[in-house]
Amino acid sequence: MKQSKLTLSVLEGSLGVCRLDREAGVPGWALESDFYSITKTGNELSVVCPEESVPAGVKCEKGWNCLKVEGPLDFTLTGILSGLSLVLAERGISIFAVSTYDTDYILIREKDLENAVDALEGAGYRILK
Repeated sequence: MKQSKLTLSVLEGSLGVCRLDREAGVPGWALESDFYSITKTGNELSVVCPEESVPAGVKCEKGWNCLKVEGPLDFTLTGILSGLSLVLAERGISIFAVSTYDTDYILIREKDLENAVDALEGAGYRILK
């Protein structure tokens, strides 16, 4: 049996990854939940939030589940996302990563969640469901 590396938990609900114009302000509908992420660059405003919060007509990729790396993680730790993404890439599973001050979140397509959990557990990660 492999030794456990990190513990991850599966967050409830489905998320959407949205793209808005770079001039757009932060939309109020994105702020109505316990989990959301907003990133603005010179090219776009990206919003990750529960898919049911996203209004019709917004460019959005829906159907994502989220794995949270249980933290907080120390800033001196290296290779967290690399290790997770390598295991998932070996199974052909694409990810969308979101990081915060305390930890990392890995978004995985709903259709790939069971395969992802199986792969990560096989690699020694502990998954809380």
